[in-house]
Amino acid sequence: MFGRVLKLRISFIIFVLHVCACNLSAMQVDFSDWLDGVRSEALILGISEATIEVALRQAEPLPWVIKADRNQPEFKKTLEEYLSGVLSNKRIEQGRRRLIENRQLLNQISRKYGVQPRFIVALWGIETYYGKHTGKVSIIDALVTLAFDGRRSDYFRKELFNALKIIDSGHVSYEKMKGSWAGAMGQVQFMPSSFLNYAVDGNSDGRIDLWHTPEDYLSSAANYLAIMGWDKQRTWGRKVLVPKGLDINLAGMEKTALLSTWRKYGVRSADGQSLPKVKLRASLILPEGAGGDAFLIYDNYRALMKWNRAHSFALAVGMLADRVMGKNH
Repeated sequence: MFGRVLKLRISFIIFVLHVCACNLSAMQVDFSDWLDGVRSEALILGISEATIEVALRQAEPLPWVIKADRNQPEFKKTLEEYLSGVLSNKRIEQGRRRLIENRQLLNQISRKYGVQPRFIVALWGIETYYGKHTGKVSIIDALVTLAFDGRRSDYFRKELFNALKIIDSGHVSYEKMKGSWAGAMGQVQFMPSSFLNYAVDGNSDGRIDLWHTPEDYLSSAANYLAIMGWDKQRTWGRKVLVPKGLDINLAGMEKTALLSTWRKYGVRSADGQSLPKVKLRASLILPEGAGGDAFLIYDNYRALMKWNRAHSFALAVGMLADRVMGKNH
């Protein structure tokens, strides 16, 4: 009896393994067919056969990239957890040092693009810790994985073709195109589409290097913000205190009021002082809902949100820019 049961169990295990093997084979065939389609479309888009061959010959999905895509820190951590992690004293001090070390270049860029140096440095600091964490993942492999995955396949398929165009244009080789698992690359973490639309040749050497050339990656960050409508005469916003009983329906990025109106509502700066007496429209945002931290934000904040749609990111950049200049509000 025992022997018969054992044989049945063994037969069942063999059957399960066979089914799994067949399914795995089918997945591999599906990916192979999908990749052939990518190659064909790349050719139609004018990308050279040489670039396609070099970049896609060993491409395969990376399961850990999918896992990372489902667990992004900006969306998994509370606002306090995220900000306390990225606004460390060390990052602030490093930012002040970078501001001094690159003062001449940053001032030139600021004059050209109309973006204050502290915000350029803050973006650099939040994105890659001033170049310390630019990422070591093959951008092509990351984008192949995310394009093959079903969650945002259309978006990442377009980014894959954009990355191939960048290689084809001679800005960077396939081997050196490294970055994050999400496909962002360089010192300021541009997606391929941002590279093509906003990256600039800051030192006029005929190519754009977002990995090693400060003139290029710092200018590119400033150019992005400038095109998004940055106003050099303004800051991003400020943390505020709201009175109990304030109508929560007043909050929202789509709703604006003059600072004088917010003063009448009883809104004050985080240090308890009255809001500045300047003619400026602002929106009240409550990233974590009623009872959480409150902020009055200006149009420059909206420009930061076009860079990254997470409130935690935009707030981190704004606060780091303030603290690099010695401001704590």
